[in-house]
Amino acid sequence: MSQVYVEDLPQHVGNEVLIQGWLWNKRSSGKVRFVLVRDGTGWVQGVVTPDADSATFELAESLPQESSLRMWGTVRADPRAPGGHELLVRKIEAVHIPQQPFPIGLKEHGVGFLMDHRHLWMRMRKQVPILRIRDSVLWAIREFFHQRGFVATEVPIIVGTAVEGTTTLFSLDYFGQPAYLSQSGQLYLEATCAALGKVYWIGPVFRAEKSKTRKHLIEFWMAEAEQAFLDHQGNLQLQEDLVRYVVESVVRCRARELEELERDATKLREEVRPPFARITYDEAIRLIQGRGVPIHHGDDFGAEAEDALSQEFGRPVFVERFPRKLKPFYMKKDPTNPQVVLCADLIAPEGYGEIIGGSQRVDTEQELLEQLGEDNLPVEPYGWYLDLRKWGSVPHSGFGLGVERVVAWIAGLPHIREAIPFARTLTRLYP
Repeated sequence: MSQVYVEDLPQHVGNEVLIQGWLWNKRSSGKVRFVLVRDGTGWVQGVVTPDADSATFELAESLPQESSLRMWGTVRADPRAPGGHELLVRKIEAVHIPQQPFPIGLKEHGVGFLMDHRHLWMRMRKQVPILRIRDSVLWAIREFFHQRGFVATEVPIIVGTAVEGTTTLFSLDYFGQPAYLSQSGQLYLEATCAALGKVYWIGPVFRAEKSKTRKHLIEFWMAEAEQAFLDHQGNLQLQEDLVRYVVESVVRCRARELEELERDATKLREEVRPPFARITYDEAIRLIQGRGVPIHHGDDFGAEAEDALSQEFGRPVFVERFPRKLKPFYMKKDPTNPQVVLCADLIAPEGYGEIIGGSQRVDTEQELLEQLGEDNLPVEPYGWYLDLRKWGSVPHSGFGLGVERVVAWIAGLPHIREAIPFARTLTRLYP
């Protein structure tokens, strides 16, 4: 008999199937034993009666939590059962029986303890749907770009130059040369963009940022895109279309997981109804100040400022045209006001902060040299990047989307550390 997954049980009502998984919980009621088994796709209750063979009846009583097992039984629909279906068990066979209690019980544990046991915590009832939602977010991003004709490409993780400033670089010795873990793949996407027109990649980036907020990770995943002959306004529309596509796709494909997390799917749909709000940096500063948040023109946005914007709009909002001094050297200045750049940060609703940063890029060699000088950056390491402006340069734009922040928003998580299988934070390198 071939294996059937829990998520497919509705197609097998009345049939005997084999479920392979792990014991989540068990209980007894008179002469009947109930075993709750998970297999990664869901949970199913096995009902063991005295009609089962004696070995199976004994295993249903004695197996400890997280024993791995095979369970044969007939599928029947029951709206009272977890998932709406259960198994009338004929036989249970143990694959592995733990010799000590599973360290994470069905009680409350402190965050520190759970993070120390992250390799086991991810098996728990709340963590599984989060990781399945993450999977759907990544698939939706790829589907969106594929449908739009973008080509998937790759960028180096070990680089010789900074992208997002020099203060958050992880340095390493590259056979006697200084090198760094990448903060972003953007500069390299600009090169492949000139070859392929529209490109994207999804992968890990690193920021040595000494932050302990609920929105920050040291290692996180970015979905970055770059498109030739795309201006600032077109870039904003592309970002809005992507975010809406991702949210709608997850709501459609992961309704069960959102329900398990008690996440309001209707609210998510409402939040991404077009169009997203758009305001300038100057307007945002006035709005934030009006909400009593201490901030001055020329300051970057912290969590309190982002929360104020989130509360004001209740949906994603683009903050456009930041002061040049707040942004990296590669962003193009606004021709009508060179004190600001053609960029935008997309702030998510419900206090989840910035989920996208993007801009139109500098597209002439002279402008790029000037802005490298303004930021006191050496020209030599960026020689190859300058080359892109010497041969066939065109207006182009791109952005980077923080995968974990999007997952946290969609799943309604209180902290970003649950949005990735193994979080790397300021104080955590284990497990």
